[in-house]
Amino acid sequence: MQYIPKKIKVCQVAAADVTLKFMLFNQLKFLLGQGYDVHAVCSPGRWVKDIEKEGIKVKEIKFKRKISPLFDVITFLNLYIYFKKEKFYVVHVHTLKPEFYGQIAAKLAGVPVIINTLHGFDFAEDDPFLKKFFYLFLEKIAARCSTLIFSIGYHIITRALQEKIGDEAKLVYLGRDVDTHHFNPQSYPNEFILQKKKGLGIDPAKKVIGIVARLVKEKGYLELFEAFEKVLEQFPDTLLLVVGQEEPEKKDGFTKDIAKDYSIAKNVIFLGERTDTQELYPLMDIFVLPTHREGLGAVILEASAMEKPVIVSNTGGCPEAVDAGKTGILIPVKNSNALLEAMLYLLKNPEAAKKMGQEGRRKIVKEFSDDVVFERLGREYKKLIESK
Repeated sequence: MQYIPKKIKVCQVAAADVTLKFMLFNQLKFLLGQGYDVHAVCSPGRWVKDIEKEGIKVKEIKFKRKISPLFDVITFLNLYIYFKKEKFYVVHVHTLKPEFYGQIAAKLAGVPVIINTLHGFDFAEDDPFLKKFFYLFLEKIAARCSTLIFSIGYHIITRALQEKIGDEAKLVYLGRDVDTHHFNPQSYPNEFILQKKKGLGIDPAKKVIGIVARLVKEKGYLELFEAFEKVLEQFPDTLLLVVGQEEPEKKDGFTKDIAKDYSIAKNVIFLGERTDTQELYPLMDIFVLPTHREGLGAVILEASAMEKPVIVSNTGGCPEAVDAGKTGILIPVKNSNALLEAMLYLLKNPEAAKKMGQEGRRKIVKEFSDDVVFERLGREYKKLIESK
């Protein structure tokens, strides 16, 4: 019989430090609180020290975003050596390269429990067949190493079953957690909002439409700019607040200068990358995310938790995050006219918008609060360890 140490060693793996810091941090802290010896792996980055301050031991192993055969082999070997040396009882991976290399390395290193969280698939439905085939092929290989596959959305489980990436016994719904105490509108009184707006140069009398997303066209920015240009014809004092970092290495990346291509430059504020998003949502009257593809966008859940009416694309896990007509509005992908109509409706009907925001918070607290999601996580960890 295999010996199980009293303090079980767990390692969560993500390609980037920002993923650990802003997507998985509370999950890691929850596992610490449950008595696990928690480790993490990610590429070197500025957030590593912040993560380590919480008592999480971080191993920096570089992952390249693009496929690079030689470099990827080195990454794989580093993972294998680290897993073998540390003798983890659980390795839990996130995002594509850790899913593939991390699970295979963990399997070869003899890790008893290997968990993968599917956050979505790395392609859009209108991508070329070969691209979709390639990514699904990698997922199928990786799934052979998985003891359990968590999914942040039901739609991902449905697709995984269709593509034969694991079976019903292996695929388990987890959901995506939101710290509803952190993202709570009651924490931000009017005085705070007025001061924050003043600091950013926002006229308190103006309506604010906000988006939180990387500056890549895939997030629907071109459709948003096109629609917002027409919004200004009826509501000329409206502002568009854009929160998100530039990604020049991405093919569809762009800079804030793109606003000059539309008649909106004077009505757009680009804030870049921010760590205070919980203080920025209160400044918004409407939140939008006209994305082309999405697993289950955390920003949608955060905005709803902050009682903001949301307008998002009807794709991926967005319909799970939004009760259409109740907590927000779902629009077709790449449809600037539908986006325009939705924004105009909420601007013209502030009471309906307010009610949507209130219903949105109720939904998030009930379905996506970290208490709800972590209860599932802890239960499955315990079940897997006991079964081994």
